[in-house]
Amino acid sequence: MEEAFPFEGKILVSDLQGPVTANDNARELTAAVVENGERLFQAVRRYEGVLSTISRREGVKPGDSLRLILPFLKAYGATDSSLLRFSKESLRIVPGAQKAMRFVQELMSSFIVSTSYEHYVGAVCDRIGFPFENTFCTRLSMDMLEIEDWEGETLRTLAREIVRLPPLEVPEGARSIRDLGPDARLALRRLDEIFWTDMTDLSSYQLVSQVSPVGRDEKATSVVEICKRMSVPLEDCMYIGDGDTDARALQVVRRSGGLAVAFNGNLSALQEAEVGTITPNAIVTSILAELFYRGGRDGVLEAIEGWSTEGLRSTGMVHNYLLRELSRTFPEALPTVRRMSKECLPAMFHEAARMRIQMRRPLPNAPSDEMS
Repeated sequence: MEEAFPFEGKILVSDLQGPVTANDNARELTAAVVENGERLFQAVRRYEGVLSTISRREGVKPGDSLRLILPFLKAYGATDSSLLRFSKESLRIVPGAQKAMRFVQELMSSFIVSTSYEHYVGAVCDRIGFPFENTFCTRLSMDMLEIEDWEGETLRTLAREIVRLPPLEVPEGARSIRDLGPDARLALRRLDEIFWTDMTDLSSYQLVSQVSPVGRDEKATSVVEICKRMSVPLEDCMYIGDGDTDARALQVVRRSGGLAVAFNGNLSALQEAEVGTITPNAIVTSILAELFYRGGRDGVLEAIEGWSTEGLRSTGMVHNYLLRELSRTFPEALPTVRRMSKECLPAMFHEAARMRIQMRRPLPNAPSDEMS
C-alpha cells in the first residue's frame, strides 16, 4: 500500500471474496488452466487444511493452497497476462457490492485485505472503482521465471498423480494424523513427499518458497498496520470477512472494541464476529457502515436489536435513500442481521452455509467442499 485516503475518523476494512465478489478465483483459474484442475485444486486445498489444522506443519497456514498450486499453473502455461485476463472475464460481483464499496468510500477510509492474487484484486478494483493502492493482497509474478520442457512434464505428471490419490477425508473432530483413515494417511504421506521433497529442486519451486499469501495472520497484521498508519484506534475500525483467513482479523477488531462483521460467514468467521449477516445483497454492508460511522459499535448493536426498516428509520442514522433501497431489494422480509452468541451460532452457521453455496455458484460437477 503506497498511500491511504486522507479522511479522518473511522475505517472500514473488507475481505474481497465473499463480501464483494462471488468468485473462488484460484479454484476457478486452476479448473480453467490445468487438466482435471478442479480436482487438483480441491486435493491441494484439503491438503493445506490438514497441514494447518491437523499435522500443523511449521510454516503452513490457511490460504497457502494459493502458493502450493502455482508450479502446476506454471506447467500448464499460466502467465501474468492470462491470470489478469481470466480474472476480468470471470469476475462476479456480489449484488449491491459495487454501490456499497463506493458508498463507504464517501463515509470513511476504506481498504480491502484479500488472500487473492493481485491480478484478481486489480481486476475487481478496476470494475468497482476502488483504489488498488488501498489493498493488501498476495503479490505474485508468474513471469518471474521460465521452466524447461522436462520440468513442465514432471509437474504435469505429479499433478495427474495427485488427482489419482485417495481423497484426503478428515473425520469430524479429528485432532491428529492418527484420526485419519488408512487411505487418507497414505495420501498425506505421498503429498508430503511431493511438496516437500520431489518438487524442491525444481526452478518453479520458487513460486512456493517466495510467494507469501495474505493469510490469517497477515490479514490481522494488515488491519493493525492500517490503523497505525491512519492514526485511528482499532475501536474505530469495522472489519467485514467471511472465512478462515478472516477469523484472526475479526477477533482482533472485536477484542479492541471495533465492529467485527461476518458476511455469510463460515464457522470460524461467525465464532469471532460480533455481528453476523446472511444476505444475497451487500446493501446490508452500506447500512452497517453508515450506522458504524454515525454511532460506532454501540450504535450498530443497538440498531440491529430492532432490525427492521422502521427500526432503522427510528435511529435517525440511516439515509433515506438506503432505507428505500433496502425495501426495494427485500420487499417481503429483510435479510438476517444478528448479534452473535453461542445460542444463535448453530442456526446462523447452517443458514450462512446455504447462502454461501447459493452465492458462490459452484462449477458443474464440483466437489461439495465448502469454500472459506
